[in-house]
Amino acid sequence: MAVGLVVAQAPAALAVDTMTDLGVTWGGADIAVGGGKVFVSANDRIVVTDAQGALKDAITGLPRPSGLAVTADGTLLYVALSGSHQVAEIDTQSLEISRRIDLTAYPCPQSLTLAGSRLWVGHGCSDDWKAGVVSLDVSATVPEPSRIPITLYKAPLVVAAGNALVVGETGVSPADLLVYDVSSTTATLRGVIDGSTYGLNNLQDLSITLDGSMVVSAFGSPHRFEGWDTTSLTRVRTYGGEPTWQAGATAVAVSPDSARVVGGWSHPTSEAKRIALYDVATTARTYTNDNSIGELVAGSLVFSGNDIFGVIRQRYTDRLHLWRMEGTTLPASTLALTAPSTAQVLEPLTLTGRLALGGSDAGAQPIVVTRRLPDGTIATLAGVTTEADGTFTVTDTPPVQGTIRYDVIWDGNSEFRWSMASATVRVVKRESSLTLTAPFEVPALESLTMTGRLALTDGSAPGAQPLVAIRYLPNGTSQTLPTVTTKTDGTFTITDIPPVSGDVRYDVHWEGNAMFWGSTASRTVLVAKRDLSLTLSGPTTGIAGKELQFSGTLDAGGQLPTSGLLIKVLRTVTNRNGTDTTTLPSVAFASDGSFTFADTPSEGGEHTYTVRWTGDWASLPAEASRQITIRGGVG
Repeated sequence: MAVGLVVAQAPAALAVDTMTDLGVTWGGADIAVGGGKVFVSANDRIVVTDAQGALKDAITGLPRPSGLAVTADGTLLYVALSGSHQVAEIDTQSLEISRRIDLTAYPCPQSLTLAGSRLWVGHGCSDDWKAGVVSLDVSATVPEPSRIPITLYKAPLVVAAGNALVVGETGVSPADLLVYDVSSTTATLRGVIDGSTYGLNNLQDLSITLDGSMVVSAFGSPHRFEGWDTTSLTRVRTYGGEPTWQAGATAVAVSPDSARVVGGWSHPTSEAKRIALYDVATTARTYTNDNSIGELVAGSLVFSGNDIFGVIRQRYTDRLHLWRMEGTTLPASTLALTAPSTAQVLEPLTLTGRLALGGSDAGAQPIVVTRRLPDGTIATLAGVTTEADGTFTVTDTPPVQGTIRYDVIWDGNSEFRWSMASATVRVVKRESSLTLTAPFEVPALESLTMTGRLALTDGSAPGAQPLVAIRYLPNGTSQTLPTVTTKTDGTFTITDIPPVSGDVRYDVHWEGNAMFWGSTASRTVLVAKRDLSLTLSGPTTGIAGKELQFSGTLDAGGQLPTSGLLIKVLRTVTNRNGTDTTTLPSVAFASDGSFTFADTPSEGGEHTYTVRWTGDWASLPAEASRQITIRGGVG
C-alpha cells in the first residue's frame, strides 16, 4: 500500500523501547517484578509502574529501601529497609505493608533473595567486617533470623534457588563466591569459587538459574559474565567478553525459564552496547541494545514476560529512569527501508522496504511510518500494510528542505519481536527565477519604471512575496529602495529617480522560503545628461556710459537644475584698441528659468555679451550671445 497523507493525530502506542522518569535521583536501586507491576527501590520509596513501565504509584516514607524480592506467585514483595533494620512485607495489589520483620540484631539489611518460603538477607552497615547473611522463614507468623556462621567485610550479595545459596563478597578485590547447600534448614558450605584464582574483582551482581545449578556473575573485571556450576564450583559458561567490548559488567539476570541471560555494562566503548542477551546453553548472543541518556545501575536488570527492564542513572543529573526493552526474548524480526539519497521539496518521493519474520515472508502486517523534519517535528503518515512477501512502499511529499528522517516500525506480535528501520533523505529546495525589465536609457531627473516577475518552477503562483531592490551608483555606493511586494501572479513594478548620471545598476532579490531557493535579477540603466537651451535678449545698439538691460531664459524642458547655481556672463569688446573679454558678475535664474542683468559700457565698439551654463551632473553645457554696437567713447 502507498502512503501519501499525513495523519494529524498521534500514533497508537507501539511496542518500542521506553524510558520512564521515575521522579527520584540515584541513591542505590534494586528492581523486581510481580503481580503485573514493576518495583524500583531508591532513596525513601519504592516506585511502582505497570507492566508497560508507566508510572502508577509509589510507596513512600521508607527508611532507605534497598534489596527487593517477590514471591513466586507475585503476591508479596519483600524489601530490605536498611535505615530501620527491618524487612518489610508488602501486598503487591494493595501496596500496603502487611508486616515488618525486625533485624536489629543483624543491622542494615541490603540484599535479598527468596527460595520457596525462605528469605536470605545479606546485611552490613559499613566496611567493618561485621557483615553477614541470615535467613527468614517467611511462612512463619513471626520469622526468626537464622545466621550463617560467616563474617564479611561488607554486606554481601545473595542469590538462592533449588538447593543452592551463593554469597558474593563486595567491597573487596579479589572477591570470592561462597556456595552453600540449603537443602535442609541449616546452610552447609559446599565450597568457595576463589576470586584470586579466577581474577574476580569488584562484584556488581549475581543471578541464578531456576534449579540453582548455575550462578552467573557480573564483576567489574573481567569484562564479561561467567556461569559457575554450583556443585563442581567450576566455570562452565562465559557470556560476552569480546575484545571490543571492554567495559565493567554491572548487572546480570537469568530468565525465569533459565533459557536466557541478559547482561549490562556501565561504560561501554563506542563499538559496544549497554545490554546483550545470550542463550544460556550455547552462550550465543541473540540481542543487543543501548541508550544514550546515562549509565545502567548495578544489579538493576530483570525479566518480565518477553520484556526486560533496567534502571538508568541519567548523566549529569543522577535522575533514575526505568528502561523497558519490549519483546526482547522473542525471535527477531527484520525491517529494511530504502530511500532515495536526495529529493526535491514538494515533489513526491518513494521509499521501499521489507519485513521478514525469522526468514519467512511476513504476510499482511501493519507498519507505522513517521517522518521527522529538520526542526524535530514528527508526523505520522497514513498507515501502510505489507504485501504477502513482506514488501511495502511508502510515498510522501516532503514539505521542507533539509535532511528528513523516515522511521518504519512493526509492532511485533506474540511470536516475533518488534523491529524498526530508518532512512534519511536530503531534500533540496526547488528553483525560482526573477526577471527584470528596464529601459536602456533614461534622462536624468526623470522617473524610471521597471517591471518584473517572480516565477516558481512548479508553476504555482508565488502570491505576495517581499522583494529587496538595491540601487548601485557609478561611484560604488548603494542604497536599498523601499520594499517591493509581488502581486499574486508574481509580477511587480519598481519606480525610481536616479540621483546621478551614468550607468546605474538595479538588483532585485527574493530570499526564498522553506520550499524554494531565492533568486536575483539585475539590470543596468544609462542615466543620460539632459540637453538645455539658453537664450539672451537685449538691445542691438547703445551709447557708451548708458546702462544696457538684458534678459534671458534657461530652458530645461521643465526640469531646471538645482537652485543656487549661477549663469556665467562674459563681455567681449572689439574696437581700435583691440579685443578684450571681461567676466561680469554671474546671475541666478528664477524658478521659471528666466534671468536678467545690466551693464554700462564705458567705451564704443562692437560688444558681444555671452551667457554660459557650464552644466552639472544632470545637464549638458549651453550658451547664448548678443552683439551690440556701442557709439561714443573710443570708436
